[in-house]
Amino acid sequence: MIFARLHRLHVFILGLLLAGASLTAAPNNGSYKGAVVIDAATGASLFEDDADFVSPPASVTKLMTFLIVHDAIAAGRISLSTPVTANAVDKSMGGTQVNLAPGETFTVEELLYAVMIESANDAAHALTHAAASGRDEFVALMNKRAQSLGMTKTVFRSPHGLPPASRNLADGDLTTPRDLALLSRELVLHTDILRYSAIRTRPFGAGVRAAPQPMRNHNLLLGKVEGLDGLKTGFTRGAGFCLAATAQRGDKRVIIVTMGGETSKGRDLRIAALIEQAFPLVPASSVFRGYMPSPITGAQVEAASPVSPISPAPAPAADDTPMVKFSLPGKK
Repeated sequence: MIFARLHRLHVFILGLLLAGASLTAAPNNGSYKGAVVIDAATGASLFEDDADFVSPPASVTKLMTFLIVHDAIAAGRISLSTPVTANAVDKSMGGTQVNLAPGETFTVEELLYAVMIESANDAAHALTHAAASGRDEFVALMNKRAQSLGMTKTVFRSPHGLPPASRNLADGDLTTPRDLALLSRELVLHTDILRYSAIRTRPFGAGVRAAPQPMRNHNLLLGKVEGLDGLKTGFTRGAGFCLAATAQRGDKRVIIVTMGGETSKGRDLRIAALIEQAFPLVPASSVFRGYMPSPITGAQVEAASPVSPISPAPAPAADDTPMVKFSLPGKK
């Protein structure tokens, strides 16, 4: 059954390839408003379609949150085992959460899993008072880091990507597919983000809570597209469906970013097709030698388990990444 599902996906993607003849000719069909595909080893562009489209990134913002926490760990200011105590402000974030209660304490590592798997807004906010003095300093670090990476059309105003209180898009986080590709490349080259983003399911709070909260990764392409191991989904009504994805096959790795999609299924199918089209375009001389994640063990076991069906997920919280079941072509 597993191989039959993969075969149907490959047949569908082959149809797109034949219909489009080339990556640049592939139809959009509302799957994005802006997109870019790059070779992770060199940063060279393999495909662009309105790659400088400026829009909210929604929860894809959390990629920069991860990088700022990583930087703080690398600088020795905190460690993965640093305890972080949640407060009432963390609890009030709304959207997708791991339901932090004021006074609860978790390690930086546990909160990073919550951010990357569950897309937890409360966990992202809690990390701001671990890696910085609080939200304002943390966001300032996000923007400084963006500038250092050449993300010239990006401004961050939150650690989580939720819409601003004004609901005015100009008051919130803004970026482009090209800028997010730069951020994604930095992450796969120099951090262990794949150790988190490749996890499909994991409990939150094991050993701390009497009843740990199940988490299921919002990236439903995991286990369905060969070599795909990240990175982050996002959705708000203003942002549409966004995804920064990456996949490795052999010594080649590609990064794909799409923003502004009309549906999660359309976004996911387009990403799958772009991955298949991109790998043949990576030059033979291009060899990816980025960060190699440590082996997955213990509570992480489902990260890279064999391809399997994904069961229906619970209804999403408002203004965050919906956990929509990804149906393969030919399946209802």
